[in-house]
Amino acid sequence: MFVELKINGKIKKIDIKPDECLVDTLRNLGNLSVKRGCNTGNCGLCSVLINKKPVLSCAMLTVRAVGSEIVTIEGMEEEVAKFADILASQGAEQCGFCSPGFILTVIAMKNELQNPTDEEIKHYLTGNLCRCTGYMGQLRAIKTYLGGE
Repeated sequence: MFVELKINGKIKKIDIKPDECLVDTLRNLGNLSVKRGCNTGNCGLCSVLINKKPVLSCAMLTVRAVGSEIVTIEGMEEEVAKFADILASQGAEQCGFCSPGFILTVIAMKNELQNPTDEEIKHYLTGNLCRCTGYMGQLRAIKTYLGGE
């Protein structure tokens, strides 16, 4: 089935299977920052922004994204670099495997929440798993990025 998707500001006309998940479509198109992890929507590795909201692409059929604005790390290089530098300066960057989904979620949070509390930040990030850090460095980095420290 042929569909038209808007990915990182560009229209892509592609042939997909009716039961194809968005994570597979995006990776097939070269968006390798979108990673397959748990396949159950629990780890956050496959997070992308759809209409500026974080979405788990392993739990969404590609056909449901038709007519939406899809953004991956590849489409937000400047903002991503800014937050990634803060992550590194806070010692919160370890192996980097979870970073693309985590960073997109933090950028969405910045655009959605005004002056969030620590609890609101933690709640917003529920489902973004990192196996390397204890999350304290990440929380410091997020607060610095949001202007809270």
